[in-house]
Amino acid sequence: MKELIKENRFYGYGKIARVLGALLLIFSFATLISCDRDDDPSDNDFFAGTYRGTLTFAEGTKEVNTSNGSVFVTKIGSATKYNFRFSDGIPDINGLEFQKEGDNTMTMVGSTGASYIRITNNNLTVLYSHNGKTWTANATR
Repeated sequence: MKELIKENRFYGYGKIARVLGALLLIFSFATLISCDRDDDPSDNDFFAGTYRGTLTFAEGTKEVNTSNGSVFVTKIGSATKYNFRFSDGIPDINGLEFQKEGDNTMTMVGSTGASYIRITNNNLTVLYSHNGKTWTANATR
């Protein structure tokens, strides 16, 4: 019976298919495990999410203070712009540009003594003044 199968002109293609299948499986496995282990969170959406902690906001006579507030951080459009949505009726801050600072840290472009926002993998620090309004946050996730 084996002689009949060997005489069949398609006999060699079964071995080729098995070898190609095995190579495809090995390539797929290698691709999955070769992800960049040194991925820097500042290069992706790692900072997006909810940070909880102490928040303040002041505008004229209006003041909001909470020790149990939250800030939802969203990366927008480009790799360097973020929006900040505050809880407790505090107005949002939108479209701020950030730059990488060291490893795993983003700092607002144009930070000064009056305006500074820093995001790390676990912490959000905000001191931001704009048009007579001032936001602060000291939050973690």
